[in-house]
Amino acid sequence: MEACSNRKTLVLILGPTGVGKTELALRIAERYASPVISCDSRQVFRSIPIGTAAPTAGELARVKHYFIGTRDPEEDYNAGQYERDALALMEQLFADHEVLVMTGGSMLYADAVCHGLDDVPAVPREVRAQVAYPRQEGESREEWLAWLQNEVQRLDPDYWEEVDRSNPARLAHCVELCMATGRPYSLLRTHAHKERPFRIVKVALERPREELYDRINRRVEQMIADGLVDEARAVYPMRRLTSLQTVGYRELFDYFDGRYDLPRAIEMIQQNTRHYAKRQMTWFRRDKEIHWLNATDDYEKNATVIDALLRGDSLQEDRCQF
Repeated sequence: MEACSNRKTLVLILGPTGVGKTELALRIAERYASPVISCDSRQVFRSIPIGTAAPTAGELARVKHYFIGTRDPEEDYNAGQYERDALALMEQLFADHEVLVMTGGSMLYADAVCHGLDDVPAVPREVRAQVAYPRQEGESREEWLAWLQNEVQRLDPDYWEEVDRSNPARLAHCVELCMATGRPYSLLRTHAHKERPFRIVKVALERPREELYDRINRRVEQMIADGLVDEARAVYPMRRLTSLQTVGYRELFDYFDGRYDLPRAIEMIQQNTRHYAKRQMTWFRRDKEIHWLNATDDYEKNATVIDALLRGDSLQEDRCQF
C-alpha cells in the first residue's frame, strides 16, 4: 500500500507487554513495505531472546528488523545512545520509505525518538557497579530497593516527589547520576522538546485488564516451556550486568541462589510482569498524542484506523477499561 501522505512518517506502535504489538507491527510493516524498528531496551541484546520475547525466526523472516540482538549483554547501552542510533538509521531508511514502523514497550526509548532526552553525562562503569544489584553478597532485592529509595530521597528530594518509587531502574539511574556528577539529577533535566524532521503517528494497543493479565501469565508459562530457565542459567555468571536486571532473569537468578523454588520463581515472574504492564499503562496514558486501539479488534480494522491517521483524519476512540 502506498503512503497516505507525502510527508515522511513514523508509525509508533506502543502498549504494555503481552498486549499483541508484534503482530500488528508486522501487519502494518507489510502493508507499507517498511522494516520494523524495535524500541525495546532488552531485545537489543544477544543471548536472551526468550526472556525478552524477541521476534521469532519466522517473524524476522517476514519483515526486516532493526535493534534485535545487536549488542552483547556486557555492553553499556542506554536510551541516549539509542536516540542517536535510531535517528541515524531512520535518516537512511527514509530515503527509500515514506512510512517507517517502530514498536516496543520501552517507554524511555520511545520518548527518546519522539522528543529527545536531556543531554546528561555518561555514567562511568565503576559508578554503575557501586549502584547495581547486588551491592554486596547476600543482599536481597527488597534491601536493594530500600537502599535506592533512601539514596534518592537523600540526594534528590525533588525527584523523589515525582519518581515511581517502586521502579528500581528509575531510582538507580538517579543515584548513578547524582554520584557521577555530584549534583541532583533533577537539575540535569530540562525536558527540552526536540523537533524531528518527520511526522509521528502514535498508536497504542490495550485490552481489558483481566484479559491482558491472563495473556501475560500464559506467555510466561510458554517462555518456561521454550527454555527460559536454561537461557537464564547460561547468563547467570553475568547476573550483575544492567542488561540482565529485568523481569524474568532476576527471579530465576534468585531461584538459582536458593531464595525460592522454581514454581515460586515462575509466580514471581508473572506477578512482576503484570506490575510492569501496569506501570507501562500509567506512562502511556499520560501521552495525549497516543491514539488508542482495542487489541481485541481484528488486525484489518486496526490497520484501517492507522491508514486514516496517516491521512490525517480525526477519529473517535473506543476505549476499553483497564
